[in-house]
Amino acid sequence: MLNKILSRFMFGVLMFVPGVAWAVNVTPDVDTVAAGDDEISAEFEAVSADAVAGYNPEGSLFQQITDLEQEKVLMELEKERAQLDLELDRLAAEKIKLHMEIDELSGRAEQQKKELENAQAKLETEAARLEREKEALEAETEELAARRAATSKTSNNNEDSDKPAGVDFGAQYRLVNVIGAGSQLQATIENLDTGQNKIISVGRIVDGYSVKSISLDEGVVFTNGQDTQTLNVSKSN
Repeated sequence: MLNKILSRFMFGVLMFVPGVAWAVNVTPDVDTVAAGDDEISAEFEAVSADAVAGYNPEGSLFQQITDLEQEKVLMELEKERAQLDLELDRLAAEKIKLHMEIDELSGRAEQQKKELENAQAKLETEAARLEREKEALEAETEELAARRAATSKTSNNNEDSDKPAGVDFGAQYRLVNVIGAGSQLQATIENLDTGQNKIISVGRIVDGYSVKSISLDEGVVFTNGQDTQTLNVSKSN
């Protein structure tokens, strides 16, 4: 019974294994089977060895499955490579965009820096101008204070005089000209002692006297609060 089962199993193996030489007699008669298990085993091993040696995988179902699996793997790898290429392209575009933004920010920063430098230069110029005006105002204030002190001292020394002693503009200055129009009139006076000319306007301090008014008809009116003098063309001649 065991010999029959082994014979049928070997026949089935040979049916499903391509390339096996069918010249082998796989259905022995009863006498051959009865020859012993050893002979059947030897024939089985020989047939198996021949089947394995003659097996050709080309075109087999196993080969087809293997090829399909390899193609599937290759397709997945190709898909992943395409995805990586897209990511690399995206990263390259992001890099270019980032460089452009950096360049734009650098340009804006440079422009803002120049604007700040220009604004600072303007402020420094304005501060220098204000400082000069402050120094000039302080000098005029000091001059006015000194003139007032001298005038006050002279007035105290000449209390009985009808007119407080001070500068005689008619004797010390000559009116050269009056230029301008309206409230923008300016006058040029000449110091007879030094020969120097001085341009004055309303509010200017001259020898402790303030320029009260300037007109083409009356000339220049000076006052120190107590004494008022007028310098015009007729007096300057």
